[in-house]
Amino acid sequence: MQSFKILSFCVGAVALALATAAYANRKINTAKTVNTGTPGKGFALVELFTSEGCSSCPPADELLAKIQKETQGKPVYILAYHVDYWNSLGWKDVFSHAMFSKRQKEYSYYLNAQVYTPQVVVNGKTEMVGSDEPVLREAISGALAIVQTAQVSLQAQQNGDKLTVNYELTGGSTNQQLLIAVVQKTAISKVDRGENSGRTLSHAQIVRDLKTVALNQAKKGQTTINLPKGFAPQGWEVVGFIQDKANGEILTATKMALNSGAVAKI
Repeated sequence: MQSFKILSFCVGAVALALATAAYANRKINTAKTVNTGTPGKGFALVELFTSEGCSSCPPADELLAKIQKETQGKPVYILAYHVDYWNSLGWKDVFSHAMFSKRQKEYSYYLNAQVYTPQVVVNGKTEMVGSDEPVLREAISGALAIVQTAQVSLQAQQNGDKLTVNYELTGGSTNQQLLIAVVQKTAISKVDRGENSGRTLSHAQIVRDLKTVALNQAKKGQTTINLPKGFAPQGWEVVGFIQDKANGEILTATKMALNSGAVAKI
């Protein structure tokens, strides 16, 4: 399958922010999670960089949705970032954001890799074409076999259009940061222009916001996130993970659903 490479001419693509409008005002019970990986076992954080404007991306989107379903109950965490550098090429992806393009460029530096779509990064250490199923499955299996060096726990409370998150980390390195992704689990888009003109696309695990939190010496604290347009407790989740700032490696990850106050355990 063709894999479209984004070369130097794409660097100048205009960064367009996600539209923001009225927020959900519904208050929900506290959602709490402990680290969802088994202590001493591995985990896989799978980060896909994709776009509705890329004709090679739908197979990768479908593959990640398939893996998401197959790995329910396992410490596998899927995140789909919609980059914005395709937006000047015929179709504006409504889920795209400049911060996701920036994150992909950071991985390009960490991994000495090109920037392209669809691209997948597993645990911040391995990158591959997002639709290459055998290679991706091998990378996930390998990640699950490696002992994790840290654990993170999250507790969240929605109040109107904001989400307050309490976090605590154990283990890990001294040069790390917490990232919290607010994830819309599914969506369907009809594309009218660009390479996917006339297609109806199904999306899964769409990252709608990604907040970076600097960790203090105590490795615990609280942060607040402005919830995206269209947020509702059902059909969304929060994924938190710790990344080493020196080399991009993901040290641990966890997730929680926001439709109940139950403790999430995998």
